[in-house]
This record gives sequence, C-alpha cells and structure tokens, in this order.
Amino acid sequence: MNATHPRADPPRITAVGTGVPPRSYTQRELLELFGVRDPRIRSVFLNSAIDRRRLTLPPRGPDGTPRHETQGELLRRHTRDGVALGRQAVEACLERAGARPADLRHLCCVSSTGFITPGFSALLVKELGLPTHCSRLDVVGMGCNAGLNALAAVTAWAAAHPGRLAAMVCVEVCSAAYVFDGTLRTSVVNSLFGDGAAAVTVRAGGPERPGGPAVLGFAGRMIPEAIDAMRYDWDDDRARFSFSLAPDVPYVVGAHAAQPVRRLLSGAGLRRSDIRHWVLHPGGRKVVDSVRVNLGLTRHDTRHTTGVLRDYGNLSSAAFLFAYERLTEEGVAAPGDHGVLMTMGPGSTIETALVRW
Repeated sequence: MNATHPRADPPRITAVGTGVPPRSYTQRELLELFGVRDPRIRSVFLNSAIDRRRLTLPPRGPDGTPRHETQGELLRRHTRDGVALGRQAVEACLERAGARPADLRHLCCVSSTGFITPGFSALLVKELGLPTHCSRLDVVGMGCNAGLNALAAVTAWAAAHPGRLAAMVCVEVCSAAYVFDGTLRTSVVNSLFGDGAAAVTVRAGGPERPGGPAVLGFAGRMIPEAIDAMRYDWDDDRARFSFSLAPDVPYVVGAHAAQPVRRLLSGAGLRRSDIRHWVLHPGGRKVVDSVRVNLGLTRHDTRHTTGVLRDYGNLSSAAFLFAYERLTEEGVAAPGDHGVLMTMGPGSTIETALVRW
C-alpha cells in the first residue's frame, strides 16, 4: 500500500477514543480459571510481558471452568460485544472531537475476529443513530495490520470530501476466536490477545482548521514467502475458526520492518532521525523487541506500545490506536513533529503511515 496526501490541507486525525470490556484478568488469574497446569503453557502466559487483559469469557461449566462454546455462540458473542465496544469507542471519540453522531458522513469498521453480514458498519449506524445516508465500508479479515489499511481509505475519503467528518473504528473481540484444546499452538494465541475497540475521526479542511496530526502518506510491505506465518482459518477437527502464529513471526517482521519505513520517509524527504514519535502495533514482546532493534529505536520510543501490551495484550487491529491514544494524552507532540505509525499482520504484511503535528 502506498498513498500520499500532498495537498496543502491534508486529512487530519482529529480525535481518538477506545472501548474495553469491564472485566480485567491477570495472566495468572486466567491460568487458574482455566485450570492450566502444563508448565510449558504457564511459562508462555507468565513470560509474555502482559500483566492484564480485558476479556469477555464464556460461562462456567459443571467443573467450574469456562465451558467450550460452539462456533455459533462465539459468533453471536463477537456481534454482541463488538457492537457494544464499537459504540463505546465511537462515542468517546466523537466527544473528544466535539462532534455528534449526526455529524458523521463516513464510517469504516475493521474486524478480524468474526464474520457477519450485515457488518459492524450497518449495525453501528443503527446502534448510534447515525445518518442513514452515511457512507460505509467494512474491512474484514485482514488481521492486526488492517487499521492502517483502513485509515488509508478513510483519509482518501476525507480528502475527497473537504469539511466532512469521517470515522474509523477497529472492533476486535479476540476472546470470540479462542480455541481451548490444551495444545501449545493455541495456547500462544490464548496468552496474547485481548478484547477492545478503538476509533479515530478524520477530517480535511472545513470552516475551521481541525486539530490533530496531518496524515501525509502510507507505505506497506508484503512478505509473500511468509504468507502462512499468521493464519485464521477453519479447523475441521475442532469445528470452528482457529488462529495460529508461526514461531518465527517476530523475526520475519523485524527483518523487513525497515523497508517500508525507508520508502515512507524518502517520499517526504525525511530521515529516520527526523521522526520524533513512534507508534508500533503491540504484537507481542518478541515482535516489539525485534522491530525496535531493527529500526534502531529506544525503549523510550516504544514506551506506549509496551505499555498497551502490558495492560491490554494484543488487541489486533485496534491495538496501535490504544498506543496512539496514550501518546496524545501525554501531550508531548509539538507542532511540526513527525511521527510514524506501524502495524503488522497476516500476509505477512507491514503497514506504515507518516503523520505531522
């Protein structure tokens, strides 16, 4: 993916908002709740750099542990909880933007933890009372990188409709994609992902110059030889969808991270030393460390990424916006500062965006 917005008044991210389930669990609480005694699996959970995750877990069975849900039950939970989280994120974002639901003219919804028709965009138009003529887009099944793929589409819409308000919301109910079979493969996934939604509003121009960073361009890199490294597909043995991660994912992503960044910055005449702020997808401890080392970043550069991983786990496509929210709340970005947003996911794919405050 490559796109630029060279216009004098480029699209800007005007606000961000997030939503999470009410219940938070420590990794140790989850191990006890599910009765996990295998030392290998316990080690995966307890050495993940994750302290807590927000989850919606299934009801308990006769033995006191959460019972196995059918694919139909998981899909219904994805829909129910996804609408609730998406609404929470969009409402928080609109409030920060000083806007009302009636002001929205474009809504893009992103999700990879379930497949439904009508999608979240239609469900949220009804749930939030958005204008029925609001244009919509659903980005489904692209994985953790999808937030930046969708942001490229949303900023393009905003650039083509100056003054009109657009929103993107990433809705991920990762607990509705878990498989509990006691294997190390599924346990890696179960130790990593949390539930949450995040939204941003975007506008280009208008009667008043909007605040927030301008989105200047995008650059991506697909790694076809690693196309099977991250997969979410049907498992005949378990009669449900199942997500899997290859052990070499962190090293594959890290080894290729510099290429899209180089192309992103060269198109703007910038060097890596010109970037003041980095917002990386909290894909996991090894992923973050690998990208950090390969890009020559400091731990301070990735403080919000590791903070989100610690407090929420990997929230799939929504995760990088949780880190971006922490950066905005910190209030350190000054006018003229440049930042890079980066996400990684299936494909294997790395996406980047260049922003300027």
